[in-house]
Amino acid sequence: MDTEAVEFDIAALRARRTNKWHKFADDVLPAWVADMDFGVAAPVTAALRRLADAQEYGYAARDGDLARSFARRMNDRFGWQPDPAGMLPIGDLVQATFAAITAFSDPGDAILLQLPSYPPFMSAITGTGRRLLANPMRLGNDGWQLDLASFDAAPDPRIRVLIFCHPQNPTGRVFGRAELEQVAAFAQRHDMIVVSDEIHADILYPGNVHIPLASLGAEVAARTITITSATKSFNIPALRCAVMHFGAPALMQRFLARVPARLLGSPGISGVDATIAAWDEGQPWFDGVMATLRANRDWLVQAIAADLPGVRMQPPQATFLAWLDCRELRLPCPAGQFFLEQAKVGLNAGETFGPDYAGFARLNFATSPAILQQIIERMAEAVRRL
Repeated sequence: MDTEAVEFDIAALRARRTNKWHKFADDVLPAWVADMDFGVAAPVTAALRRLADAQEYGYAARDGDLARSFARRMNDRFGWQPDPAGMLPIGDLVQATFAAITAFSDPGDAILLQLPSYPPFMSAITGTGRRLLANPMRLGNDGWQLDLASFDAAPDPRIRVLIFCHPQNPTGRVFGRAELEQVAAFAQRHDMIVVSDEIHADILYPGNVHIPLASLGAEVAARTITITSATKSFNIPALRCAVMHFGAPALMQRFLARVPARLLGSPGISGVDATIAAWDEGQPWFDGVMATLRANRDWLVQAIAADLPGVRMQPPQATFLAWLDCRELRLPCPAGQFFLEQAKVGLNAGETFGPDYAGFARLNFATSPAILQQIIERMAEAVRRL
């Protein structure tokens, strides 16, 4: 890992004006929001420095550059060749989700979502007056699994959209080809639009392969909006640059008929240039980050088994997020609340991923090994006191 990607100590992290390190009191170690406690790739820094040195803050001339970089990245990483003309730049993926739901459904329509789920997906459904049709995943011996069969038996006549997180947040599941083909067939049977959030696709551990949903064929592509960005992989969320890709021209036309492009706005030049630099030149840096994340993940699996035996964790196949099942601890309150109050560790509360998950919590392990060790030591000591 190059010098700009190294972990920072706690004092340096607290000196950053970031939400991760300022949401909680100073005696709390934060392990919640999906930011990494690392630097950024040297090409990203160079791209931003060029803008500052040239004082290049006027209206930008970057027509098509981001779309072409996106297409190159998808081809290089996943063997998918999306048409650059099908891409719309956007500020962030939550905005993209709200916009897609607005474009392809009406108030009162049903939107299918796997639970547990990234909380803004639920907000995008309820906040636009749509109905959340919950599709709980099943926890089996081999991890969290999709369960779509029940909806074929009793389909909702107003189901319109599937929000599909792939790889899945918070469980870290990578869906294989057979599972994706089931999703595609399901969407076709019920004439649904699929919003496929693939923001974590880069962050894969050995033995796992990401297959873009839209790459399965023209029929599923024609009903799939792929949303992604470089923000998770390259640690640049504040630069606000993301991508919506429409798998067919008619799909984009339907979208723009309901949500004009000017209503979406567009990312700023710093986000565009940083994203292009990350995708086109940042892979060596990212390879180093993945070595750290893999080591942290593997250590975390062993540490939880040894020091927190009442906690269950399926090793994530992707992401830098661990979904902790704390139900066997029989805690006196929700797991996130317990570890915040008793361990001074700030996790994402499980109930924010769905009302049935108060016994769970999400832990971000994209930090230095030393900080991660402190986090687990604090959690283990709180459980021992209990």
